Amino acid sequence: MKATDKRPVGKTGISVTALGVGTAPLGGLYASVAKEDAMAMLNAAWNSGIRYFDTAPMYGNTRSEHLTGELLREKTPEARDWVISTKVGRLMTTERAGRKLPPAPPKNPLDPGWWNGLDFREVFDYTYDGVMRSFDDSQQRLGFPRPDILYVHDIGRVTHADLHEHHWNALTRGGGFKALTELRDAGDIKGFGLGVNEWQIIRDALEEADLDCSMLAGRYTLLDQDAEEDFLPLVQKRGMALVVAGVFNSGILASTSGRRKFNYADAPAEMIERAERLRAVCDAFEVPLPAAAIQFPLRHPTATCVVIGAKTAEQISTNIRWFEQDIPEDLWTTLRADGLINR
Repeated sequence: MKATDKRPVGKTGISVTALGVGTAPLGGLYASVAKEDAMAMLNAAWNSGIRYFDTAPMYGNTRSEHLTGELLREKTPEARDWVISTKVGRLMTTERAGRKLPPAPPKNPLDPGWWNGLDFREVFDYTYDGVMRSFDDSQQRLGFPRPDILYVHDIGRVTHADLHEHHWNALTRGGGFKALTELRDAGDIKGFGLGVNEWQIIRDALEEADLDCSMLAGRYTLLDQDAEEDFLPLVQKRGMALVVAGVFNSGILASTSGRRKFNYADAPAEMIERAERLRAVCDAFEVPLPAAAIQFPLRHPTATCVVIGAKTAEQISTNIRWFEQDIPEDLWTTLRADGLINR
């Protein structure tokens, strides 16, 4: 498969390239990223034929949306052959004298912080008004109307813990899903769904709204296939497109030295040991472990595309090379026989 192959996104009427670009690193994920490096990465992806870009207000506290919008505004929007997704659920604001803000949200265990993010603070808001405000704000930061896909960002217990019911009620009874449905029905977006790190909340959301597509990060990978048995068949039955992100599980499947990350934190010993078992099999077939990691999700028929982050032009070129590398079927057979994958 080529990274530039187009694949339909459910019933939205749009297609994305099989490999998409995630722009969280441009917000300063784990380390600062200079603007010239960020724009070089985005241009390298574009020049390679990648036409799906995912961003979010959270990434660098709006920095990623600004940078991604700058690239796409230059790429003849009147002949728009690209797709962009962004997210709702967080409003960005500032502390100002005399203005009362809600208490700062508890630290999200999956939020590593931003090294060179902009000087804004997030306020969670999944209500009707919050979704509409987030949509308007993103259009202004991107610099063009009508992003194609909106994902509800980080709804779920992993992010919100004891406040989950409060935010879930805002999304359901408080009109968040209603706002997204109205935006889709009006043609302001092509589709919506969830962008989360836990599949269980997408399952719950499918009972509340007609989701077009969702992004699942880190939960269908060589290291974590928990979603395969109970969730992926539901995705297939409901006809929802599934975008798979976080295929390196925060870096452990692409790193060979230094501090290895898993789920945005230092990797536990058991995950390092499992990653090394995967690496040993890949080495025996002379296949880089990251190549197997980036291709694995698309072996399942429910996966629409893979989105992967990068900080530099060199990294995005390497990701494309891994995505397109030939992998013998015997490698997957061996991983199954060793109990490392299920299919």
